Amino acid sequence: MPAPKRGQSIEHTVEREDFIKKLTEYHEKRGTTLDPEPKVGIRHIDLFKLYNRVVEEGGYDLVSDTKAKPLMWRKFAEEFVGKNQYTAAQAFQIKNVYYKNLCAYEISTHWEKEPPPKEILEEVTAKGGNVMTRTLENFVRPATRDQDSLQNGDASDTSPEQKTPKEEKVETTEEPGSATGRSTRGLRQQPPQRVLFQPEVGTGRQTRHQNQAAHASPTPGAGPNGVMNATSLTNGASSTLASYEPAQAYPLSLKPVITPANNPDFYRNERKRKLEANAGPLAKKYKNIMLPGTGFIGPNIYMRAQLALQSGIPDEEQYALHHLVKISHERGDKYRFDQFPGLADALTRKVLQVSSLFYDIEWDVMYDEEFFAGDDETLNGLDGTPDILQKIQSRIPVISNDTILDSRFLSHLNRITEAALVIRNMSLQEENAAYLARLPLVRDLLAVVLNLPHHPGTIELQHYALDISEQILKYVDVTSQDAVYKGLLAQVSKSDRGAVATALRSISRIAMTLPTPKKLDDVPASVLRRCQELILLEDEELRAACLDFLGQYTSTSDNVETLLRTLDAEALARQLSHLTLFTAKEHRDQRSTRRQAPDDAIAPVPRLSRVLVEQLLKMDEPERSSEWLRMCFVPDPTTEMTQISLWQAYQGTFAPYHATHPHLIAGDFIKNVSTTFQGATAQVAGSNKYVIKGIRSRKVPIDTGIIPGSKATDKGRELSRCHWKVTIPIEGTRDPLTGRMSAPTTQDRECGDWFRTSDDMMQHILKHHLQIPIKADTPTDGDKMEVDSNNTPRSSATPANGLTNGTPKDSTKIAFDFEAADKTTHRCRWADCDRASTEVSDTQISRTKLFARHVETHLPETETSRSKHNVKPDAVAAPSAEFMRLTMLEDERGEATGVPLRAVVVLRNLARFMPKQLDVGNGASAIKSGHKKEDKTDVLETVFDGEVRERLFHAMSYSKTMRDYVGAVFRAIKHSEK
Repeated sequence: MPAPKRGQSIEHTVEREDFIKKLTEYHEKRGTTLDPEPKVGIRHIDLFKLYNRVVEEGGYDLVSDTKAKPLMWRKFAEEFVGKNQYTAAQAFQIKNVYYKNLCAYEISTHWEKEPPPKEILEEVTAKGGNVMTRTLENFVRPATRDQDSLQNGDASDTSPEQKTPKEEKVETTEEPGSATGRSTRGLRQQPPQRVLFQPEVGTGRQTRHQNQAAHASPTPGAGPNGVMNATSLTNGASSTLASYEPAQAYPLSLKPVITPANNPDFYRNERKRKLEANAGPLAKKYKNIMLPGTGFIGPNIYMRAQLALQSGIPDEEQYALHHLVKISHERGDKYRFDQFPGLADALTRKVLQVSSLFYDIEWDVMYDEEFFAGDDETLNGLDGTPDILQKIQSRIPVISNDTILDSRFLSHLNRITEAALVIRNMSLQEENAAYLARLPLVRDLLAVVLNLPHHPGTIELQHYALDISEQILKYVDVTSQDAVYKGLLAQVSKSDRGAVATALRSISRIAMTLPTPKKLDDVPASVLRRCQELILLEDEELRAACLDFLGQYTSTSDNVETLLRTLDAEALARQLSHLTLFTAKEHRDQRSTRRQAPDDAIAPVPRLSRVLVEQLLKMDEPERSSEWLRMCFVPDPTTEMTQISLWQAYQGTFAPYHATHPHLIAGDFIKNVSTTFQGATAQVAGSNKYVIKGIRSRKVPIDTGIIPGSKATDKGRELSRCHWKVTIPIEGTRDPLTGRMSAPTTQDRECGDWFRTSDDMMQHILKHHLQIPIKADTPTDGDKMEVDSNNTPRSSATPANGLTNGTPKDSTKIAFDFEAADKTTHRCRWADCDRASTEVSDTQISRTKLFARHVETHLPETETSRSKHNVKPDAVAAPSAEFMRLTMLEDERGEATGVPLRAVVVLRNLARFMPKQLDVGNGASAIKSGHKKEDKTDVLETVFDGEVRERLFHAMSYSKTMRDYVGAVFRAIKHSEK
């Protein structure tokens, strides 16, 4: 690459700017300083080009290798600076620029390796190579210049320019005295002129130097008195100025003094090297071998605690349990039983020692599959011990209810309690709970602790056991004869609120994760009565626990019958119905019955139905056009519409009847617009754009009450729109490239005609959309169907209101032949409805007639249009109405949760498994009614009386989250009533 010209700047391209940006971020992250435009000599070095050249040649280490790439840095100096007499020194400067700014970036980016730290890279000299293999251990800092000078016996610290060059002897072959020879020798011996010649201004006094200069040899070109010739001075100055090059300024490199404060690694490595140098031959032989007793720090705190617990020494147990409680509390999310085999077994054995504090017994665990001792103090570690309660009860109690205890007893009980606390903390993690569920010894632990005698010292321990059972019993299926199950039922009868709530939750979660349903058997009647009593308390946690238990208990029909015989079912149903509205809050919102369209939406001109147009045709012009304008348009001084669009809407409405009822011409119609609406004026907006300002089309046309057939009370009432979907064909289009015609298609759009009454709309649907045939003897000058007083389509075989055998009394009504239309299956296409006319069980009723009644449910009511059924939402504005809603407890997904959901689940189970016959026996009836107890319907009606159903209907009507669950209760009631 050619050397750049002097003064030429760096070429700032997009690639270079991106490179400098990445390089700057890299140095900021590394903590080093970047010089984006370093200067070598009189040239600024382009780091982007230098990096690409070095990487192209193989990287910094390969370029610095003098054997593989000799004089490569000198070549770079000639390329980037130019060849001159200082190229050798500038080569090192180029290398130093790359070393300080680009070397670490090359290792990280190009080679994708970790560069050496800046202490042994950027902060040291660029002398040498092998940067990629440089580490703190193998790197030796190069000696400073002072150290080199002292080692070489030279204390001079001058630069190469400051040293005096050696005198070079010049040999010549010219003869002495030859003018040519003297001239040649003078030119050859003359040194390069580095300083411009400046003649001294003479003074009156001559110094000794001037006298010596007068006797010196004359300078070429000087006169006899030593004065320089003017011509020679001019030529010499010009040549000197042309060839003048300023001296190269070498920057002064400052290096910090190495001290233990700024470079401790140097002294550490130096000390290590000295120790290795002074070490004996044995130490060098076993240099990388760990000798016994040296360098081994022992097991971590987890293993130390586990081994200390397994030792059985009281002091070691106290140390282990102290740390395990802290670890299980702070790092319970990462502390796993499966990572430390034997830890769960050691903790369980420790908790089982509580039996020895109250009974004369010392447990021994056996894991022998072939032989099991079966004595009173042996536990089966493989399958569990089913008769563990009999073994405990057969022993003699050690202490009574005495609360005066010695320190040994309290210390032992405290260690047992801490071991149970560790198990409890770790069981809160699902993996640990599943692990403990697979240990039969843990179930023996729960059986022992839950059935301990009442003592103040065991209350905390039993709470921990209840928490453990709540976490692990969902993975275990225990029977009604299991000691754990009996112990949990016994806890329900206690007065401790926390113990009762946890015990009930644990019972309801038994085998919850297993696929087979769990049936709670042999539940005492006292437990069921206690649950009904606790529901009355204003305690949400206790209520939720009792409802969870009752929901699990009533999941089978046998338990429901037992519950009805045991409890007051009527009172329970009323309590549960009250709880379905627990924490419910009423909200009354004001919102529109239909969605409001944006105010700035431009509504198309309404298309009136044929019936309305025929009624308008009975009026003369210009009253007809004025009435049409009032129905379809409204004055608005802020809007405008083009005259052509208004004329096309008017002509599209009345043009088909022009032969019998001529309409206005365009000019008269535009004038009539201004007459009808005060403030509406015809204007010219822009070039050839004629508009009428002051009116806009209505979104919903209105009945003015003036057209024939209208009533005075109908004035201002909005018309109803037909939302029946009509399929229209769409012709194919020609491709401009291939010239081929695409296949014709169809498209569904709404009918869009507006009607005053639902009767007119129904006639329109039956005649034009469904195409129901009309009886031959019916006049066709009208467009109304035959309806009865309830606005219901009537077949011709049903005489009413003076109609006999299908002959209308009023000639304006039409009698449709529904029986003839039964041959065709019709489908409702109102908005999104897709119902079809199907067969009916009663052959006397026409299926098309029933289908017409379904279509009528979509239409507005006859007297008022305030209530509409299944009308498709559109841009029609409607008055706002007040709506009430209930907000209840919801989870993060918006689903029902808490006490209301649990109460509804219990009611659903009661309704689903209500027995057919209720044999109370002994007169202890749960039904306080005079109906027969064996009558299933009477029992159902008594439990789910009107008060209960009313509350359930209220919750289903106004609560969105409870709607589906309460609906399941009513479906279960309906199924049980069959």
